[in-house]
Amino acid sequence: MPVSVRVAMRLQAAWSRRGPLACVLWPLSWLYRALATWHGRAYAWGLRPRERLPCPVVVVGNVVAGGAGKTPTVIATVRALRAAGERPGIVSRGYGRSSRGLCEVTSHSPATEVGDEPLLMHLRTGAPVAVGHHRAAAGRFLLARHPELTVIVCDDGLQHPRLARDVEVLVFDERGIGNGWWLPAGPLRDHADRRADLVLYNAPAASTARAGWLARRALGPAIPLAQWWQGAHTGRPLSTLADTRVLAVAGIAHPQRYFDMLRAAGLHLDTLALADHHVYTEAPWRGHPADVVLLTEKDAVKLPPGSALASDPRLHVVALDFEPDPHYHLALQHLLQGVRAAQAAQEEH
Repeated sequence: MPVSVRVAMRLQAAWSRRGPLACVLWPLSWLYRALATWHGRAYAWGLRPRERLPCPVVVVGNVVAGGAGKTPTVIATVRALRAAGERPGIVSRGYGRSSRGLCEVTSHSPATEVGDEPLLMHLRTGAPVAVGHHRAAAGRFLLARHPELTVIVCDDGLQHPRLARDVEVLVFDERGIGNGWWLPAGPLRDHADRRADLVLYNAPAASTARAGWLARRALGPAIPLAQWWQGAHTGRPLSTLADTRVLAVAGIAHPQRYFDMLRAAGLHLDTLALADHHVYTEAPWRGHPADVVLLTEKDAVKLPPGSALASDPRLHVVALDFEPDPHYHLALQHLLQGVRAAQAAQEEH
């Protein structure tokens, strides 16, 4: 297991309780909290200007470090908005990308240039996606290229108040707020009680006292990598791999969650946990005697057709089937209707 993964796992364990390591880091958390609080209040008090886009903006984020489920929430939200008649677009920072400035994501964009999560969101939704360090600029850039868009969904933007927003969606996973301390002594990167319009739990049950909706999550079939890139949604049911030697590879924030879901499906597997946003310069599964190698979609986007690393016929992709409670989608549509009604009333006056 890479050193970076071991360090990340140790921190995640420390953030679940107020143990020795968390206590040692606790003084530093006050500095982080002070800086983060001042950053937010500078915009709230008007010391720094917010930038508003000409269409409603929905921001999806969390208050803890690490993957709480923002990307699948954005994907599910965009799909539901499109089904409701909206024309949504997505803006993201594009964490880990090598390019600079503003960039529109296409199906042929290398994940290294635009970021693995923006590429995955574009492939899964078909919606226009723009990446940029400043999300307001990315939103203007996207609207200039796609003036037909009626709503912008911002991936991971709660802590970036420069972009004015109309709806905030707060996502939690099983960790809740962990030990309740700020980084680096705990997982918090924002106030645990910060306001939000909608709360969604990427977990079997609510992990905080806040009212919200649950999301159903399950793993799909094992789809050959080449077919996944072609848009296939069918493959080998996981149950058919119960007696097969399987290696599961995951370069995501919480690989153990993925491995546990595979085991719950009846698979007996070896596992290989890689760092979140792992960059594939070689095939870590090379030499392993597995008959099938299972990848997450976040890993698959970094192995495009025609690349040497994607040539191994054992490679299969297991997608996450993520669907929020239908009332979440209805509540979001109701909020957007209210936003537009308020804007129309303001224009009349």
